Amino acid sequence: MRARISVPFEHCAGCSDFGFVMRDAVCIDSVATGLAYRTWHADWAHHVAVEAEFLSGCKPDLVLTDVAYLPLAGAAKADIPALSMCSLNWAGLFAHVFGHEPWAAAIHDDILAAYHSAKCFLRLTPAMPMPELPDARPVGPVTVRGRDSRRELQERLGCASGERVVLIAFGGFDKDVNAALWPTMPGVRWLVPEGWGLRRDDMTALESLRMDFTRLLCSVDAVLTKPGYGTFTEAACNGTPVLYVLRRDDWPEQDCLVDWLKGNARCQEVDAPALMRGDLMPALEKLWAQTPPPLPRPDGVAEAARLIASYLP
Repeated sequence: MRARISVPFEHCAGCSDFGFVMRDAVCIDSVATGLAYRTWHADWAHHVAVEAEFLSGCKPDLVLTDVAYLPLAGAAKADIPALSMCSLNWAGLFAHVFGHEPWAAAIHDDILAAYHSAKCFLRLTPAMPMPELPDARPVGPVTVRGRDSRRELQERLGCASGERVVLIAFGGFDKDVNAALWPTMPGVRWLVPEGWGLRRDDMTALESLRMDFTRLLCSVDAVLTKPGYGTFTEAACNGTPVLYVLRRDDWPEQDCLVDWLKGNARCQEVDAPALMRGDLMPALEKLWAQTPPPLPRPDGVAEAARLIASYLP
């Protein structure tokens, strides 16, 4: 958090929502998630009361969530103004995955009522359609531009002339891509999570470089990732080509993200079998052959800040 937030803040350890129970970066455990929602909402009124008491004790001028709905319900009960901001919302995702279940309607009503209690929802660009939130306010991309340290990175890695560096980043979640068995790809160096424990000449633990993520993203020749707001927008706004994998039928946000990325960045999809085989050179060559489009501007940062400030006393 300190790497991203430059102003003083107090971190209160806790969890306001769980979203979905995930098997890994892209696979939802729908059985465990359904059980978690039924268990949580069986005592929903109590959770809201506890959250309202907690928020009242903090005495905030405003509550902002991304994108938990319990704090919104708690803020409403405590009569504290609240906003939410994201490219998705849990009401829409919950309905997409569980809307056909006979037990889902009452839970969906709780989630939706919490979002409706907010003063407004700041709908980031790009974002999933949100017809269930008629008061959503669109804002531009919210991300940051970083400093290109490509030469320093290549020197630290000992890259040969013309060697390209590809960062693997799945948005903070682990994903087994069978990288230990990938064939060596001449001219390609990989930055991989340290937790993978890989010891290969063509792979380096990204954490060992001690560079913040944005600076690292600005300095590589491509990022291999899943469809996700943060990495997609940060890569596009910094001109980093994106190789994205594993389109997900159970994640409605992905289509709007991919459509936006295609119009604002060099990008290429690779399918799951090719990923697991490490057969990535054809996709990388197509990616690097593309003409870079104009960089999108992260105008949503200032737009969101002005909107949030307008609700402060």
